[in-house]
Amino acid sequence: MAQVTKDMLIGEIINTDINIVPILMGAGMHCIGCPSSQGESLDEACMVHGIDSDLMVNAINEYLAAKEQPQEA
Repeated sequence: MAQVTKDMLIGEIINTDINIVPILMGAGMHCIGCPSSQGESLDEACMVHGIDSDLMVNAINEYLAAKEQPQEA
């Protein structure tokens, strides 16, 4: 199962799953497309935006875990 950590770069996280972008943007990180944000860690980005990085990691990992759950018919 894919998981992210707060030490991962934003670019790495987006490459894990492009659908993480709306989660980041929903938290107020509207500069995801900025080239400098791609080389910033999730922890650094959260600090700049006043977001608890542990909560963000949990939200992203919950999304990734739910995505891997088998779909009911």
